Amino acid sequence: MATMRATVFHGKDDIRVEEIERPRAGVGEAVIRVTLTTICGTDLHILRGEYPVRPGLVIGHEPVGVVEELGAGVTGYEVGDRVLVGAITPCGQCRGCLSGHAAQCGHGEGYEALGGWRFGNTINGAQAEYLLVPHAQANLAKIPDELTDEQVVLLADIASTGFSGAESGGVRIGDAVVVFAQGPIGLCATVGAKLMGAALVIGVDGDSNRLRMARSMGADIVLDYREVDVVAEVKKITGGGADVTIEALGTQETFEQALRSLRPGGTLSSLGVYSGKLHIPYDAFAAGLGDQRIVTTLCPGGKERMRRLMEMVKSGRVDLTPLLTHTFSLDQITEAYALFGERRDGVMKVAIKP
Repeated sequence: MATMRATVFHGKDDIRVEEIERPRAGVGEAVIRVTLTTICGTDLHILRGEYPVRPGLVIGHEPVGVVEELGAGVTGYEVGDRVLVGAITPCGQCRGCLSGHAAQCGHGEGYEALGGWRFGNTINGAQAEYLLVPHAQANLAKIPDELTDEQVVLLADIASTGFSGAESGGVRIGDAVVVFAQGPIGLCATVGAKLMGAALVIGVDGDSNRLRMARSMGADIVLDYREVDVVAEVKKITGGGADVTIEALGTQETFEQALRSLRPGGTLSSLGVYSGKLHIPYDAFAAGLGDQRIVTTLCPGGKERMRRLMEMVKSGRVDLTPLLTHTFSLDQITEAYALFGERRDGVMKVAIKP
């Protein structure tokens, strides 16, 4: 086939499933036939015009698929292999990659603005029948036979990002951790904090469905910001403030609450995508005298990251399938965006099957 169906961004509030040219694998590249993908919060930012991408781009960045074509120089893989590909595709060779910051890979058009080659942001993405994978040797992660597409698809972005909130925040055994916002990434941050050894994980949100899900995913305490003064409650529960707070929404309010909820010497780990101005009140930051840290993290990608995450699923330590609450075909994707964007019917994540 010379063409494929794909979800194409045309402008604010304008995406369409169209027939476009199917990609071909060049040197070092691969083409996969997408068998499962999803819609992410970043995709909503794109659709709403809050996150700049070029018109004509195929969006989506959480791909599971089957190798369809391998370019010259890609070894160790065969056509027909089932693979998971991270949302960000590091080259493995640039200064960023070799310095341990693969999410900041310096290759790819648009790097300066958006942080490397990222499906659906700077290069064509996964809400399509086929996907071109750059630097395939560094990014194709073979899926163990015993794992299903549904078990691994959320590892490509939200799990890798959410877990990294706890990792970058330096969560230690015995820590008290507060995760602000219990959407899909926040829920994964909650899981990640538990995995890192936190003794107490508090989940904060204003959506009853998400608070229930937070409980089921391992939060010890949930706080509804509609009902309590979150900062005061956190300080009361923790005896003065959390060791680590994780901000997983990307708003001034959640960032500031995360900062105010810290103990002296604590760490704020930020996962939010901030589409407006962000400012740090001097009092919330203890006028710079509190020995506190603010760290930011972009989704870690690459095949070794994906392999490690799949090992966690394979061993039974992680199960994210409860987050896949709805399934749509590619032709129904505008309906899926509407459901996801409006948070209807208890939606957490939608699975898209091309």
